[in-house]
Amino acid sequence: METLYPILVSIRGLAGAVSLITFWIAGLARKGTPLHRGSGKLYLLAMLGICITALPMAVTFFLRGNAGIGTFLAYLVVITVTSMWLGWRAIRRKRDQAAFHDRAYAVVGALNLITALIVLAVGIQMGNPLLMGFSAVGAVLGAGMLRRLWKPIDAGNWWLQEHYGAMLGCGTATHVAFFAIGLKGVLQAFGLQLSGNLQLLPWAVPVLVSVIAGFMLDRRYARKPKPAQTRATLQPTRS
Repeated sequence: METLYPILVSIRGLAGAVSLITFWIAGLARKGTPLHRGSGKLYLLAMLGICITALPMAVTFFLRGNAGIGTFLAYLVVITVTSMWLGWRAIRRKRDQAAFHDRAYAVVGALNLITALIVLAVGIQMGNPLLMGFSAVGAVLGAGMLRRLWKPIDAGNWWLQEHYGAMLGCGTATHVAFFAIGLKGVLQAFGLQLSGNLQLLPWAVPVLVSVIAGFMLDRRYARKPKPAQTRATLQPTRS
């Protein structure tokens, strides 16, 4: 496993670069166009490559005795794959919200909530603020999914809201990987480094930006159900 680790890092770096570029191409392209769909598919494939390489990397850290990083990597795979799955699934099942919220959806939602609680417990035990803070991402994701089972989005474009919400989650993972890992290498090349609580910025800023972007997209695309309209019957007046 140790001999494969440098190869995994290289593959992950290449997939990360592709995912970062294609994320913005898909995000800036007009929705529904061939460019949007094509770059979106390539983005998901690149993110899949990141997740596949992360699993053996997590095992490597466990074997090294670093359970904290191993747990965190495995957790990131869970929440990232969930977002990828939801984004793809919302498009595939856009005509049937009931089929979207099936048994598999419920299981995945519960899995995210459980893994978030595990990461929180590990973070508390280790006194690691990053693990404790990031456990909220999976908790919100899992709880939100379970909430949708009994209170789905009451709008015709529910699938669009589910899609861009999930892809924002994917984008968070993409930018966390870039800023927390790639940017660190760039800073070190110039003899710079983040210290103290500043080390949390590459992890926290993408999450914050994603939340703000989500509010902005909701203001633009989220549609409230129209109230039922009743037609008043005009009675002729009698003289």
